[in-house]
Amino acid sequence: MSNPYPILEFDPTREAIIEPGRLVKPIDAPEHCVVCFFQEVIAKVCGDGQAEILAQSSWEHGTHTVYEIAWKGQRLGVFHPGVGAPMAVGLMEEVIPLGFKKFIACGGCGVLDKEIAVGHLIAPTVAVRDEGTSYHYLAPGREVSASPEGVAAVERVLQAHHAPYLVGKTWTTDAPYRETLAKVQRRKSEGCVVVEMESAAFFALAQFRGVTFAQILYGGDDVSGDHEWDNRAWQSQTPVREKLFWLAAEACLSL
Repeated sequence: MSNPYPILEFDPTREAIIEPGRLVKPIDAPEHCVVCFFQEVIAKVCGDGQAEILAQSSWEHGTHTVYEIAWKGQRLGVFHPGVGAPMAVGLMEEVIPLGFKKFIACGGCGVLDKEIAVGHLIAPTVAVRDEGTSYHYLAPGREVSASPEGVAAVERVLQAHHAPYLVGKTWTTDAPYRETLAKVQRRKSEGCVVVEMESAAFFALAQFRGVTFAQILYGGDDVSGDHEWDNRAWQSQTPVREKLFWLAAEACLSL
């Protein structure tokens, strides 16, 4: 008998009808890649002929580009994963067959504790799976973990740069406009310190495909529920976002 809830009908079959490895052919790609959510940083780092275009993927809303830059004598891939778990994982599925194996992502997140300042760094180790994409990659479960070696690399770099940071649990949701007070309180009670829209799916994909994946996030808007939502102008933190990219690059290349 089928499960009454389709999202829980996990199929462990490895081969899908649309299999990325059959659609995307390997190229001479570096094994390291930064997954960067900051389009303006990508434009600065990869624009004006500073980067080589390795691949491009056309989706209905536009084209996504995978770049390669040289940094400290090493090759490094860079791409923007879009926003939300389905898009982010879909693009990762197309990037992995190119030859990338080790990923560090940099992005922002909402904070569930108002004491976490805008720009404060967070290295998520575990994500609560309150989204749908991860359930197509791993059997149903409440949480999923980042790659331990990826988290260790992130921590080494942050410590080397004396950058204050938190290590903790994140809440991944598909519905930012349904972060109710009751849900926020429930997530806080189980140890979540931040909320975002991709981590659980990234972690599940990494386990399924056998690649290394970890993240560095920075504290953004305040959704703690202790008072009215506060955007805190989190997307205007350009210096933080640029610094975060290079921290992610250093962590990735150390893997």
